[in-house]
Amino acid sequence: MKELIECVAKALVDSPDAVSVNVVQGAQLTVFELKVAPEDLGKVIGKSGRTAEALRTIIHAASVRHGMRSRLEIVG
Repeated sequence: MKELIECVAKALVDSPDAVSVNVVQGAQLTVFELKVAPEDLGKVIGKSGRTAEALRTIIHAASVRHGMRSRLEIVG
């Protein structure tokens, strides 16, 4: 999952070296924190949040397939 998020995010941004994903494991929920450079934040979020929502949909579908609950948070 972490590699999937990194791969998609690196394709979207101008500074792929600044992309990092932190995984926070909880009892029932796994939180993926996507950190990008401040100037790339708008590219990851997208117009009206459409790109971020698409990323969250992909992560949700992949996590359901693996039998887990997850959430994606985008950090600037």
